Parts: sequence; C-alpha cells; structure tokens
Amino acid sequence: MTGINIDQHNLEIQKNLEAWNKKPLLREIYRGFYDLILKWVRSDLKGEVVELGSGIGNFKSVYPKCIATDIFPNPWIDQVESAYNLSFQNNSVSNLVLFDVFHHLAFPGSALKEFNRVLAKDGRVIIFEPYISLLGLIIYGIFHHEPVSLFKKINWFYKNGENPDEQYYAAQGNATRVFKDLKIERFKDWNILEIKKMSALSYVLSGGFSKPSFYSIEVLPIIKKIEKVLDLLPLIFATRMMVVLEKK
Repeated sequence: MTGINIDQHNLEIQKNLEAWNKKPLLREIYRGFYDLILKWVRSDLKGEVVELGSGIGNFKSVYPKCIATDIFPNPWIDQVESAYNLSFQNNSVSNLVLFDVFHHLAFPGSALKEFNRVLAKDGRVIIFEPYISLLGLIIYGIFHHEPVSLFKKINWFYKNGENPDEQYYAAQGNATRVFKDLKIERFKDWNILEIKKMSALSYVLSGGFSKPSFYSIEVLPIIKKIEKVLDLLPLIFATRMMVVLEKK
C-alpha cells in the first residue's frame, strides 16, 4: 500500500467528476486530446491497451476496450496498478496511455523500464503532459496547485529497498525537461516517434477542472483557429505536449 493519502486522492477524483459532468466544453476539448492519442494507438498489435492513472476513466469513452487503472480503487477503473510494478506479463501489452501521469512519476527511468518489460515489440507508450513554455510557466506556475519544479533534480531510478509509491509526487515540468534532452543511453530501448507541442489555448481558457470557463462552447471553433497560429511558436505558447515512444 502506498503512503499517498487515499482520502485526498478520492476527494480530487470526485471534484474532477463533478466538473466533467457540468462542463460540456471540457468534455469536447478532451475529446480532441483523445483523438490525437488514438491516432498513435497500435490496434494491429496483440496485447492489452492499458491506461495508467485513469482517474474517472474518461479515456474508456473513446476506447472501450482499454483497461483503466489507477493506484487506488474507484468505481471507474478496472484494476489497481502501480507504474513501477505492473501486474501484466512480459510482452503482453500493446499500448500504454498516460494522460497527466508522467509528472507524478518520481522515478521516470524505473517506470519506463517497467513499461518496456510489459510492452510487446513495437508496442507504444503515449504520454500527454503539461509543457513549460513561457505561457506554460505562467499557467502552471501561477494558476495550478502542483509545483513546476524546473530546477529540482529528477531521480531517474529508485534505489533497492525503496518504495517508489511511498509519497505523493508532482513536478509539472518533468516531461518538458526529460524529453528535451534525448540522451542515447537513456532511450536506447525506444524509438521516439513523436514529440508534439501545442498551445492548447482552448483548454487553458476553459478553466480546466477547477476554474470557470472564459468562453462558451459555441466559441470553441474560433479558439481552435487561434491555436493553430500559436502552435507555430511552441517555446512561447505551448502548454501541452504529447510524446510517443515505441519499444524496439
């Protein structure tokens, strides 16, 4: 059992569920995010499609065959899993989907090693995360409760005897940092198929799960057009990134 507070975890899950049900705009934006992910899912490979850190299980609405997992049980997931010690057999998973999960992994190297174990050859890890551009730093640094931690040391592997799930961890800048420096040795077991940076202005202005929206769903098509322009300057405007790794 992890040392993370299950009551706090379930409280946040419940708040997210209430926001999801009340905000059709949020659901529409997430559908767009999920469509980006679905384009990279290898449905032709044998093996399970697994989402880690599923929360309220929204991804299953677009991919019903997905196995939804989380570190604690709740009514919306299929089974409890830790990213560091998955219950799946070697080479038995075709795709792993992590939506806003990577920045909660205190030991990303250990997690990637475990992902590599369970994935079939050519299986994929699809990661969707915050991106820390100039705008991203403002959004996540000021308006989000989790730390950005741009300069905090990232411990790639956990030590023998250490429980990697012992404490709650969040560092929203980790994906930006990890996938900026693609060291050959660190990713020697992976082909990096995609690193996509996007402004996701529609999500930023929607207020997400915790803030009120700044526009109505009818305005979404206009915001999407603005996004395409902002996407041309990711170092300034990107607030989201998607990374796709394929097992060699």
